[in-house]
Amino acid sequence: MSALKPPIAMTPVLTPSSGSAHQRAAGDALSAAHRREVLLRWAPALVLVALVMAFSAASSNFLSVSNLGRIAIASVPALMVAVGVTFIIIMGSIDLSMEGTVSTTAVLFAIAFNAWGGELIGWGWLAIPMAMLAGAAIGLVNGLVHVRLKIPSFMASLAIGFVGMGLSVLLTSGDIVRVSDDVFRALLFKRIFSFPLMAYVAIGLVLVAWFIQRKTTLGRNFYAVGGGEDLAHSSGLNVRRVRVLGFTLAGVFYALGAVFAVARGGMAESLTGSNYMFLAITSVVVGGTSLMGGNGGVWNTVIGVLIVNVIGNGMVVLGLPNFIQDGVLGVLVIVAVVLSTNRRSSSLVK
Repeated sequence: MSALKPPIAMTPVLTPSSGSAHQRAAGDALSAAHRREVLLRWAPALVLVALVMAFSAASSNFLSVSNLGRIAIASVPALMVAVGVTFIIIMGSIDLSMEGTVSTTAVLFAIAFNAWGGELIGWGWLAIPMAMLAGAAIGLVNGLVHVRLKIPSFMASLAIGFVGMGLSVLLTSGDIVRVSDDVFRALLFKRIFSFPLMAYVAIGLVLVAWFIQRKTTLGRNFYAVGGGEDLAHSSGLNVRRVRVLGFTLAGVFYALGAVFAVARGGMAESLTGSNYMFLAITSVVVGGTSLMGGNGGVWNTVIGVLIVNVIGNGMVVLGLPNFIQDGVLGVLVIVAVVLSTNRRSSSLVK
């Protein structure tokens, strides 16, 4: 009786045509993902170019030097605030304290500036680092409340923002604190190539923020936390410390925005920070920085601020009402979030 032979295992045979089909499918998927990534990267800049072209076609005054100067003046304070909150959003958190922080630091700056002589050339310049320290202190408290008490960042920062608004009213008793030093106001009135001096100072500060973001360990840690908090923690990163430092750094840029706001208006009051929360977060999102964290950056925010202010200025030039501007910005925010977010794997900001 012959021995039974074991059954021969049947394995699928891939023909050259089927293998190439799989490879083509994989290549098409990678190509589509690459095209989507490129589109998302350049979409904000393309939107900005399209807006400039559209408003230029609609009004010959839009691209005038004087109007571009007005856009720059409107953009600078909001840009500083938006740069600050960019660091927070890169970490996957959110900060709603900027209105209170801007109001408080603006009032503190104006009071200190006048108390120390009221002249930038004299002792008044000390009010600038003082305001930055105050912004850092508010940001530090903001971060500690969020991290130590384990309160979601949007709730902790919203509460700190309300405290800041109340503190600014307490410091001013509801009055206006004026700053009239000609040297300080030169940030607004001094023109270089038809653009205000504050625009050039803001460019320098943006470069500082970019350096922090890309060339320092702290900046790289922001991306690590935003890319995955658990992974960053398992890699030995002190996530809580990074978050606190992020909120502290953001407070410094909020204070810089407050100083520019005082230079632009020549005064400080409890309402100095009004509307900066909407402008800043809208600019960051429209610029392409994802609310989920881990990507985007300072230059995205610059584009976003320009988009928001070009829309606002263009609406004014065309004589359109404010509610149309708000509607356009709302639609842009929704589109930006939809394009930049993987809603299958996303989670709420922390």
